[in-house]
Amino acid sequence: MRISVVDVGSKTVRLMVADAEGGVPLPVHTAKWRLRLSEQVKPGDPVPDDAVERLAEAVADANRTAARWGAAEPLAFATAVVRAAPNRREVLRTVRARTGTALCTLPGEVEAELTFLGARRWMGWRAGPLALLDIGGGSLEIAFGRGRLPDFVASLPLGAARLTHEFLAGGEEAASPEQVRALRRNVRHQLRDVAARIRWEGPRTAAATSRTFQQLGRLCGASPGRHGPFMERRMRCSDLGEAIGRLAALSAAERARLPGISAPRAAQSLAGAVVGHTAMKLTGLETVTLCPWAIREGILLRHIEDGPSWWAEVTRRNDEAAVPAPVPLRIATTSS
Repeated sequence: MRISVVDVGSKTVRLMVADAEGGVPLPVHTAKWRLRLSEQVKPGDPVPDDAVERLAEAVADANRTAARWGAAEPLAFATAVVRAAPNRREVLRTVRARTGTALCTLPGEVEAELTFLGARRWMGWRAGPLALLDIGGGSLEIAFGRGRLPDFVASLPLGAARLTHEFLAGGEEAASPEQVRALRRNVRHQLRDVAARIRWEGPRTAAATSRTFQQLGRLCGASPGRHGPFMERRMRCSDLGEAIGRLAALSAAERARLPGISAPRAAQSLAGAVVGHTAMKLTGLETVTLCPWAIREGILLRHIEDGPSWWAEVTRRNDEAAVPAPVPLRIATTSS
């Protein structure tokens, strides 16, 4: 069986085509289309019409690519940049009308559950009680669990692109100490209660997913991607703290010349570093393992294990709800 997933993120539309024999999604082809939606959509603003058209074109290209590789219509979802837009439903309707694909949005808590599922499978049972951190463009997802699925999840409006707009004036220039302090205060305030829960749970291992963490990990000395996904990559909280000073002193163009920092993500790299470092400090995590499996793999795993009925329910709820309702793997509680 060959299946595929399309991930509409804050910067890119990504396609993964995978073989699912044996219950493991093994990628056979990946592709991406750069849209940089987060640069065109400020928090709280609608997605512009021209951006919606380009999004529909990218999803249509992804459909055709998946078909060429022998996969059925992709499981297509959009993250916070579309989920939080006031014209979310119009965006989803337009994409379906143009492409035939039922693009949907997932609540942040469900994104956290699915990302945890992918990370748990990659890390394995020997990881023990596992904490997860995932920095996106619009939100930060946090999860904790002792088994296959998380016991606790949270989604906070602490995405790297969002905070770059709100606190760093777009991130193109070097940041002042006052800007960095204001940003850190905001992150600390919003993370306080969630971080206390993670400390109380006492994770044995922590996984960090997302392109933001991968690039920051490379900046902090992790092996480059060309060494393959099975190379163990870790990042220390102290190293990330030192990186904040380096990033703050540079413009986006200068950051893009640093190891691991790509030009499209250079402007938001400082905000991502502040969120990651603050989250690690407040949760007491001295080290995180950089995990290559995340939400896309989690969705594929869920589809392999439970069949198409779950995804059909996700798309049905998107059609019916003005605001997407959770479709949980199981109920995750935030009570202690």
